[in-house]
Amino acid sequence: MNTTHFAHWPPGLPYQLLAPETSVYTNLHIAALRYPNKPAIIFYDSVLTYAQLDAEVLALAGYLQQVCGVKRGDRVLLDMQNSPQFIIAYYAILRADAMVVPVNPMLMTDELAHYLADSGAKVAIASQEVFPRMLPLVGTTGLAHAIVATYSDHLTVATTLAVPDFIRAERDVPAQSGISSWQDAINAGLRPSEHLAGSDDLACMPYTSGTTGKPKGCIHNHRSVMFNIAASPVWSGAIVPTHVALAVLPFFHVTGMQSVMNSMIFCGGTLVILPRWDKDVAGQLITRYAVTNWTLVPSMMIDFLSNPRLAEYDISRLTRVSGGGAAMPAAIAQKLLELSGQTYMEGYGLSETMAPSHLNPPQRMKQQCLGIPYFNTDSRIVDPTTLQEVKQGDTGEIWINGPQVFQGYWNDPQKSAEAFAELNGKRYFRSGDLGYMDEEGFFFFTDRLKRMINASGFKVWPAEVESAMYQHPAIQECCIIAARDPYRGETVKAVIVKKPGSEVTAEDIMQWAHEKMAAYKVPKQVEFVTSLPKSGTGKVMWRSLQEKEATK
Repeated sequence: MNTTHFAHWPPGLPYQLLAPETSVYTNLHIAALRYPNKPAIIFYDSVLTYAQLDAEVLALAGYLQQVCGVKRGDRVLLDMQNSPQFIIAYYAILRADAMVVPVNPMLMTDELAHYLADSGAKVAIASQEVFPRMLPLVGTTGLAHAIVATYSDHLTVATTLAVPDFIRAERDVPAQSGISSWQDAINAGLRPSEHLAGSDDLACMPYTSGTTGKPKGCIHNHRSVMFNIAASPVWSGAIVPTHVALAVLPFFHVTGMQSVMNSMIFCGGTLVILPRWDKDVAGQLITRYAVTNWTLVPSMMIDFLSNPRLAEYDISRLTRVSGGGAAMPAAIAQKLLELSGQTYMEGYGLSETMAPSHLNPPQRMKQQCLGIPYFNTDSRIVDPTTLQEVKQGDTGEIWINGPQVFQGYWNDPQKSAEAFAELNGKRYFRSGDLGYMDEEGFFFFTDRLKRMINASGFKVWPAEVESAMYQHPAIQECCIIAARDPYRGETVKAVIVKKPGSEVTAEDIMQWAHEKMAAYKVPKQVEFVTSLPKSGTGKVMWRSLQEKEATK
């Protein structure tokens, strides 16, 4: 194990951390016993205490078991935006001894069909505004039962905050076999059976993708999920019950799920929820509730600090501002430091590591840096061809060994085997990301071994988008690459060869794509060409197109 970075370890912290050997649900139960009357969630000024949160979780877990037939180890799809209902559903699924399958609420019907078929989920919990895209799948696929949540059910007090229409919307749930309203499920008052899930039971399966195009489920048990829940707060200076987090990073994404939602509940803190990014409402919430912790992606901070109304907001109570997914521009990090005294803490992780494997130490933070391998984690830079560790400063693939690493890909033993490799008798996860380690043991990202586009923290897998694009009748060939974007960091570009005689326009292509896939995957740029570069074996040489784009 490389120990160079130990010289910069947070003072007073051990190199190894012992995480609880209990289910993730138990964290909520303990917090509810300790702080029953303390706000767990603040949702546009409406408060849900820990006792109320746990009570709704138990009621929904009972409904999942007794009405929907959910059994230990079953997968349950969770499709909604940040809300009290997301948290309740997440913990209810775990309390029912089942596995959470969190999906992006921007997904369209065809995309949802894949997740349902691949995971084998027979039950889904979705929010009202996204449910129309799931409705055609109820009863016509393996999806036998859906519970539909209405966000406004948790708007219990008047507010001066700007509440989006989709949050204010009244309950409107289809009266159809196999579909239940959230309120009916809670009001049934059913109690779940004894909680049986332990450390080695299935807990959560976020999806990722790769060169084959179809998303793959990352299998995590309670043990691998629990580790980062317990470790992240300790590393960053401890989250305590009096801390308040602005929860705007999506909960379906492992960073928002782990570093915000689950960590705050583990510590008994308060989550101030913002379902959709709004720089003014964010400023009002930070001020009104004396927010201490904010995890975000750079595009949010860029937007927040450029707000003409910034001076109206009090961000002086912030004690930790952190994030990942993309490097924070140096000028923005400097402006944050000047305004709040906070240095932006960057980290690195993947769906396969259920959030961080690397973090910058609080007392020695480097910018545009992944950080150092943190508690119980061994990371190496390895030549992806020779599978031998490279010299310090040389570029190679980032390999990770640690308790947060996933157990493999769902129903895909070949991809699971390919994702791991041995080095000096130890098994490492191969991240597919290229980087190097400096003389102090800090890791830096340089490139991707895998094809992937990072648009404001959302991962876009080109092969998946290409597969969808080929359904367009005017497209003969298509290659998806990353294009630079001043706000999103990267954005999606389609390089297309049209079928002979086609008069389709770039606008036509983009409008069509919006109907077929989640908005963050839709090409924001379209370039028509007469042919795509190909290798001697006929494969499209996407890297040459990518390199050409990078020189623009």
